Formats: sequence, C-alpha cells, structure tokens
Amino acid sequence: MSDRRTTPDPRLVDGTRPAQIAVPLADLRAAPDGARDRQLILGDPVTILGATQDHAYLRSEKDGYIGFVAQDALGPPSTATHIVTSLATHAYAAPDIKSPDTATLTFGSRLTALSGTPGFVETALGHVPKQHLGPADWQAQDPVDIARLFLGTPYLWGGNSRLGLDCSGLVQAALLACGQACPGDSDMQQSLGTEVTGEVRRGDLLFWKGHVAMAADAQTLIHANAHAMATVYEDRAAAIARIAQSDGPVIAHRRL
Repeated sequence: MSDRRTTPDPRLVDGTRPAQIAVPLADLRAAPDGARDRQLILGDPVTILGATQDHAYLRSEKDGYIGFVAQDALGPPSTATHIVTSLATHAYAAPDIKSPDTATLTFGSRLTALSGTPGFVETALGHVPKQHLGPADWQAQDPVDIARLFLGTPYLWGGNSRLGLDCSGLVQAALLACGQACPGDSDMQQSLGTEVTGEVRRGDLLFWKGHVAMAADAQTLIHANAHAMATVYEDRAAAIARIAQSDGPVIAHRRL
C-alpha cells in the first residue's frame, strides 16, 4: 500500500515544474482545506505536480513529503546565497534596526541576496542582519546543539519553525542542519541510522508510537512534546515511565 505522504496521486499530477517557498512559513496540507501535515520554510525547494485554483499539489524536495500549499506562498526557484543560522531573525524595510520589520524568519530559512551593506543583506523580504546569517553551504556539526537552540519553543502539531514545532519537526531541523537526510514524520524517521540496544549515547533517537526524542546524553532527552507543550530537556527514565502510561514502551533505539 502506497503512502500518500510520499507517493503522488496520479489523478492530481499534470506535469512538473520547480518552485520554492517564497514566504517565511507555509503549511503543507493533506488536502487544500485539510489539516496541516507539516510546514515548509522560506527557500525550501519544491516540485509542483499539479494545481487547484488556490493551491499547488507539490513535493517538498528536502524530504519528499507531498501535499498542498497555497499558491501565493510559492515563487520561482533561485540560488540561495545565505541561510539563517540563529534561532530566528527579522527582515527590515531598510538596513536599519529602527526601520519597520517586514518579516520574521526561522532557523534554516534560505535567502538570496539582492545587495548588501556592511551590516545587512538585502533580500526580497527585506534587509536581514548579517549576524544571523551564514553562507548557503553552512552546516552544523552536532544535531544536539541545533536541537538545543529550540528549547522553550512552543509545541505545535506539524510545526517546523521557531514559532512552533513537534517532535519530528525538531529532529528534522537538527539533522538537516548537519547535512543528514531526514524525513518529516516520526514513523518515517524510524528508518534512520541503525538499531542498537544497551547504552544511550548523545544524538541517539528513541521512538515510541507517534513520538521521537533525541538523547542529549545518557540520562537526558531533548524533545518537543505535548506534555510540556514545548521543547524541553527531560530525564530519560522519567520520560520513558511517563510516556509508557499513554503511548506504551520505547519501540526503537536508533543510532545515526
């Protein structure tokens, strides 16, 4: 049985053309008026497979996820020159922090410079402080360090940004930043790495039915969860005992 999250519905496909997300954040939905599956962020490359009047049926190229995105969230593909490396940043109407802010951008957003000043990069959405940017090929080294950036971020089902994310959104952001391919949902992420038993190491992933957490060290997990409604550190043994009461035991322990 095919998975509609990664297998296009041939009835909705009428060709392909490249595009990218042109707004700070866009919901990827199972149907044009359906619930949010995931979110895409500025600069994410996509392939448009079909269209309705107001939505494009597309594939996200960072993870293969398929769904509907509002047409006005899309723009033509461009070559990124910079990536947001801080947890979040603002774009401004002018290269001046006292000018009106025009957009809020999350970690990992990809930008194309139109021009620059000593302190800002001008983009289609406004002027972004250089302190919050790295070159387009920037990569982090440690997924746990990236996950830590999101501590305190509100929990949001299907979220993928500083404004809100869920368990799999946190893991995906952390791994993609380190150049590691990562699908969008926790059940898909269970295929990552290799299955291990015994000691838990920094960066390991623990899975429950419908949930994933990353090990910060042998005793501590970092995860976005609905119990805390935020991304938090939690004692591993305490988390396992708590989650067992609602969702059962750990079903996989993967090492990347």
